[in-house]
Amino acid sequence: MALRSPNITQEVTEFILVGFQLSKSLECFLFGVFLMVFLLTLTGNVTIIALVCVDQRLQTPMYFFLCNFSLVETLFVLTISPKMLVGLISLNKAISFLGCIAQCYFYFSFGACESNLIAVMAFDRYVAICYPLHYAIIMSKRLCIFLVLGCWIGGILLLFIPMPFLFHLSFCGSNLIDHFFCDYAPIIKLSCSKNVHFLLVFETVLSSVVMLSSLSVNGVSYLYIISTILRMRSAKGQKKTFSTCASHITVASIFYGSAIFMYALPSKGRSRGVQKAVAVLTAVITPFLNPFIYTLRNEKVKEVFKDCLRKSFPH
Repeated sequence: MALRSPNITQEVTEFILVGFQLSKSLECFLFGVFLMVFLLTLTGNVTIIALVCVDQRLQTPMYFFLCNFSLVETLFVLTISPKMLVGLISLNKAISFLGCIAQCYFYFSFGACESNLIAVMAFDRYVAICYPLHYAIIMSKRLCIFLVLGCWIGGILLLFIPMPFLFHLSFCGSNLIDHFFCDYAPIIKLSCSKNVHFLLVFETVLSSVVMLSSLSVNGVSYLYIISTILRMRSAKGQKKTFSTCASHITVASIFYGSAIFMYALPSKGRSRGVQKAVAVLTAVITPFLNPFIYTLRNEKVKEVFKDCLRKSFPH
């Protein structure tokens, strides 16, 4: 679609995702890398979901939350990666207006769900370590379902607040989005409507509220966890207890680090190249790493996985 004349206001029917703006050979190389990462991400997360669903040993609160985390990760990459992959090898980089708004909504919605689930998983580790004798009573099936529903519903409904504003924006200049997906801020910056600065501030505030509330739960949970671990007399017991949190800490650190850089900190003066690189970390690399972080560091998951392989391939 041709660029719009800068002084003519007309209804936008599609945007053009500029993408990475690299040489064709390099974009083809990235396509191969990202396609492999995409397939491995789906395989890893779907494997975790399947293992938790079919094996009784993994049907505990901890793995119930991990199963939902893997599900939201799967939906997250399905929102971003297919269009990004097509853009790397196709000359047609257009995305419809409704498709763009939908991608923006689901990207942030699933991101908020993920943030909520990370907080819930921290609370689960807090109860398991600080109140081990009461863990089964506190983390009842009813409470676990309530917490997970809260994560999903909270993420889905919260993002209904800013999305309607996008439908009422006027676009009278370029329809090029300098990104590989429909991010909120690049869409806003294309608009010639008044008071778009308010919408950018609103995005930063909303993102900060979501992340800070989740970070607060994580922070308080780990303060109590660390305090409990330090009171243990056995160094071996301390190491074993802390190891149960290592995967969660790793995932949370990567998620919050990239998300805060992307959406909670002011982007003024930051190059688009840096912004896209961090976005790749958030939208592509992190979902790829998460299932492997949890499986490679979790003996029970590895044991169940090996048992399933032996049953599937007995010889």
